[in-house]
Amino acid sequence: QVQLQESGPGLVKPSQTLSLTCTVSDGSITTNDYYWTWVRQPPGKGLERIGYIAYTGRTNIIPSLRSRASISRDTSKNQFTLQLTSVTPEDTAMYYCARDRGGATLESWGQGTQVTVSS
Repeated sequence: QVQLQESGPGLVKPSQTLSLTCTVSDGSITTNDYYWTWVRQPPGKGLERIGYIAYTGRTNIIPSLRSRASISRDTSKNQFTLQLTSVTPEDTAMYYCARDRGGATLESWGQGTQVTVSS
């Protein structure tokens, strides 16, 4: 059973860059037809998909974050990483990584990591 775990800083200052890494075990991020996804949930708000990196390496970021967010991968470490630049307090959220196989529901999730943007 695939497992995912997020890691990164819990506190980031405004204007800085947030970097979060998802480590995948018992599954390969290059396996055909899987999409490795970042999702976040601000306090009191719903879930928001940020984007994904596909098994091919192709990426997709939602329009509202396209100028600030990027997703990359390190296949040798079986990891994929979210970078979010120029953060503001509005980026404070629980951040999750997940695996998507193209269905309506993300099938596997990490436990999430809290990120607070504050000076």
